[in-house]
Amino acid sequence: MPEQQPRPGGGELAFYRGDLLALTREWTSLHDEELRRRAVKAAADRDISALVSLTTAYLSHAGASGVLTSPHTVAAYGRGVRQFLAWAETQAVSLLRPGRHEGQNFVNALLAEGRAPAGVSQRVAAASCLYRALRWAGATDATPFQDVRVPRDPTPGLVKRPPYTDDELHDVLQVADVQARLLLLLTAHGGLRISEALALRWEELDEGARRLLVTSGKSRKSRVVAMSTSLARAVRDYRVLYGPGGTEQLNGLRTTSPDRVFRFADPETARYHLGKAFQVAGVKFRGFHPGRKYAGTRLLGQVKDFGRVAAHLGHESVDTTRKGYAALPIDDLKGDLAGW
Repeated sequence: MPEQQPRPGGGELAFYRGDLLALTREWTSLHDEELRRRAVKAAADRDISALVSLTTAYLSHAGASGVLTSPHTVAAYGRGVRQFLAWAETQAVSLLRPGRHEGQNFVNALLAEGRAPAGVSQRVAAASCLYRALRWAGATDATPFQDVRVPRDPTPGLVKRPPYTDDELHDVLQVADVQARLLLLLTAHGGLRISEALALRWEELDEGARRLLVTSGKSRKSRVVAMSTSLARAVRDYRVLYGPGGTEQLNGLRTTSPDRVFRFADPETARYHLGKAFQVAGVKFRGFHPGRKYAGTRLLGQVKDFGRVAAHLGHESVDTTRKGYAALPIDDLKGDLAGW
């Protein structure tokens, strides 16, 4: 069965979901015995494309989000399944009859390579999903990841992957073009995930009222986000050039519909454009999350309220904000205690 790649960077999300539904039906339309036969054959042949396809079909059919599973999640699970299968090949692991220690062996091998526990957990989630898909298809009863344990990483997320500094952002914003400037401020001031920024539509931006509406948040949750003064000005400058009726035409370069703010929807394309600004500024580009962490850390320093910061960043749990996105200075109480 040929593998169909999700298209997070092309067309509209509706097309992606349609492709995901079509892929799922390639498996769910089969009679139970044929479904089992194809899954068994894919495992016996170590057919990576077919096994990734089966996992994706299971994820979009029986997963928590179904066909609304994000392109990012689908791609991440695909990578994780491929990595597990590559390891299983080198260790001559029987995919349908793995030994009871194989799941933990996989974890230990990744840790021995120096992989961070968080990354190992992501790969285990993908491999575990592969086995749920194989059980769903009736190909095996094996549960090699049922009792697997990944060590907890005691190093705080802000220490492992710190936010950008004020000076770094200043230097990049000094040389960034209007597009890179808007991208950076949407993450570093608006606190948006890059997928949320790239999905924005013009009607969702109100720079006059200094607010925007996120309709493609994690778990499909919408939220209203307040804009900083700098972000509102960046939106205004970008709209003058590239908004409806703007002075510059981008339709010939678009891979998205004209009502979308950005002409591309692929995070890798955004990484390329923003990375150029960082390179010119002489600042190391460490991805988009350090921008969100900057927003969380700076906002927490002002409002001293993890709940409000979590709402700004779109976190369902305050613990997520506390563990990896915002922290108060270690001497935060110094001023409060000064008069004691």
